[in-house]
Amino acid sequence: MKPALEHLPKEKGQSFVVKHFDYHYYPTPWHYHPEMEIVLVTESTGKRFIGDDISDFRPGNLAFLGSNIPHTYRNDDRYYDNGSKLRAQSIVIHFSEASLGNDFLQLPEAAALSKLFEQSAYGIEITGKTNQSISKKLIDIVAASGLKKWMCLVEILHEIAAAKKDCRHITQSPYTGFNEKESTRMCNVLNWVVANLENNITLDEAAMVAQMNPNAFSRFFALRTRKTFSEFVKELRLQKAAKLLIESDMAVTHICYECGYNNISNFNRQFLNYYNMNPVKYKKEFLAKK
Repeated sequence: MKPALEHLPKEKGQSFVVKHFDYHYYPTPWHYHPEMEIVLVTESTGKRFIGDDISDFRPGNLAFLGSNIPHTYRNDDRYYDNGSKLRAQSIVIHFSEASLGNDFLQLPEAAALSKLFEQSAYGIEITGKTNQSISKKLIDIVAASGLKKWMCLVEILHEIAAAKKDCRHITQSPYTGFNEKESTRMCNVLNWVVANLENNITLDEAAMVAQMNPNAFSRFFALRTRKTFSEFVKELRLQKAAKLLIESDMAVTHICYECGYNNISNFNRQFLNYYNMNPVKYKKEFLAKK
């Protein structure tokens, strides 16, 4: 079975993704993504499939996966029972070399990270004292923000790179699950959405871009982004609005229409819900910090 392409959108003001997932059972199918991934199981048990490796997982299982390694975590059958009160929780980081900054890996001090990223093509199991230390840092990074969050990621990567005895390869050889058809389909949709944020965007139109029927596209998109299509479009519009507020002199009303909203009241309400302040206050707070 070909793996599915997964895309976790970055939150506002972040160069990488950090998520604390809490499900009845892990819903992600056999999938891959171009980002590297650090994943810590914090609750639940089951079978872990990474490349050509199959193994058991339980709370505390910690892995570092390289770009495009296909993988999935499947819970034990009891997690799928109707009425089950069991939970499947994990902390996940998705990042790329670009998340660390342009030319970061060219620095002599970053040589160990470059080597680590090469080794990540095999997948890396992290155990022992290194597992315990990094697990605590992963709990911290969920609550951190701004530069502190980024510095925590660098600390985690540095610790993995330095921990030779607590790390082992997961797969027998470098493993990639690139699915060109799905990658092209998702990229076409994302590019189309970004180019049309000021216009009326519908799921039916996006499904046409993806060359799928609307119901199938809705499932396809939700599985790969863990967001509904409408939620994804809303977040992109609000992030574009925030960018225009701080980088231009456009009036709020003009920005509202530029970002695809036809009603200023609805725009203000959604902006407030997302940023915890209205557009005018958002701009004032940014200017006050300059």
